[in-house]
Amino acid sequence: MFTVVTPKTIQLPPGAVLRLPGSWKDYQQLVNQLGDRQLPRIKYRPGEILLMAPLPKHGREADVIAAIVRVLLETLEQDYTAFTPITMELVEVSGIEPDYCFYIDHWAAVTGKDRINWEVDPAPDLVIEVDVTSYTDINDYLPYQVPEVWLFRQDQLLIYKLQSQAYSLQPSSRYFPSFPVSQLVLETLKLAFEQNTNAALKSLRQRVASLR
Repeated sequence: MFTVVTPKTIQLPPGAVLRLPGSWKDYQQLVNQLGDRQLPRIKYRPGEILLMAPLPKHGREADVIAAIVRVLLETLEQDYTAFTPITMELVEVSGIEPDYCFYIDHWAAVTGKDRINWEVDPAPDLVIEVDVTSYTDINDYLPYQVPEVWLFRQDQLLIYKLQSQAYSLQPSSRYFPSFPVSQLVLETLKLAFEQNTNAALKSLRQRVASLR
């Protein structure tokens, strides 16, 4: 498969990342052209548009990590709201499509809404990104002031917290301080790959219960 970007067609081979110079207007035109399609992924930074076609590995890992978050939240009996796919946009500043968004502290602020106004409504409390193709920059989330971002890259979970208007790498999650999150993610992904997702999540629930 070849990379094709025309006014009528956008086609990227799996794993490809395409960087294009472009304005906010150009980005909006590409977003409208893509419509409701989830692929390719699209991102806007001032003066630059990025297109990415994820590999199957990307989707599998993102799904399992999001399931891990759900298990931890349910174990803590914590209310939440989650979204995927979702497009976050600030006019002329940023356009980004995280793999998963979780509202934990601010779930009530978006409950019942079909659309989120990123200029007014709170950002997600936790964002998950799986980066297989060096597509993700943690600072893409800085304009939205997302409190915590999990970036899974090169078989390692990196936990970034927003502190003093910058992201810093931290050893634990503010939402799950009593759990060894990075270790749980690696163990669960390994089991999901070797067996299946159901077996991995069953093992996770047993492990989490023993840690409470």
